[in-house]
Amino acid sequence: MTKTVDARGLPCPQPVILTRNALVDSDVVTTIVDNETSQQNVTRMAEKAGCQVQAEKREDGIYLNIARSETPQPETAAESAVTPATGPLVLTIPSEFMGRGDEELGRILIRGFFHTLGEVQPLPDMIIFLNSGVKLVVEGSPVLEDLRGLCDHGIQILACGTCLGHYELKDQIAIGEISNMYTIAETLLRAGKVVSL
Repeated sequence: MTKTVDARGLPCPQPVILTRNALVDSDVVTTIVDNETSQQNVTRMAEKAGCQVQAEKREDGIYLNIARSETPQPETAAESAVTPATGPLVLTIPSEFMGRGDEELGRILIRGFFHTLGEVQPLPDMIIFLNSGVKLVVEGSPVLEDLRGLCDHGIQILACGTCLGHYELKDQIAIGEISNMYTIAETLLRAGKVVSL
């Protein structure tokens, strides 16, 4: 049975997430988007998942007809060469923004990143918040609900105590635990892989 996902008017990454979720229950999905960026993002995700995608432009939107392929896609040389890390996967967040440049854009990107993070694999084992990144783990943070969802998946969240003290936020922490530089340094050095935004 074909599932239909109406993603018109939805911001990135919602069209991708909704389509990915629909593909869990159905081998055939029609996703409707209203811009080329969403079309490209959904198409890339679907093709990477081993699906075939046919796009049809209509007056009311772009219809992406997605069907699982009969035969699985072969691994690329880069994918087959990957070896699993021996330690935990650690993600560091050194800022309340994502990227450099316009701060408002950085806020939008960091919200999109954490909203998407629970939908991708592999999930990190631990997330460490440093410098102004600690502002994301306190009351009023725009990503607090997403962080709670990540904690529900067993991801450990550490916030630098020195950083919280610098911003006078120690009494406002809403998720995770206050940590110290010794624990942070030890965690980073024992990690199988560290990813820093």
